[in-house]
Amino acid sequence: MAKVCEICGKKPMFGNNVSHAHNKTRRRWNPNLKKVRAVQSGGGVKRVTVCTRCITSGKITKPA
Repeated sequence: MAKVCEICGKKPMFGNNVSHAHNKTRRRWNPNLKKVRAVQSGGGVKRVTVCTRCITSGKITKPA
């Protein structure tokens, strides 16, 4: 499963862990993705992988 939001396209970000001794190792920040059931434009229900920002902002509509 790709760690990508199906609505906004948010992906993992990359950077460094920096220790107290200033050693650097690569790391990544994954988006907070959830699998939710969403109503499609045709009226059907589909399971989509969406970030929590899209859920709270109302970009998807959940079925009743």
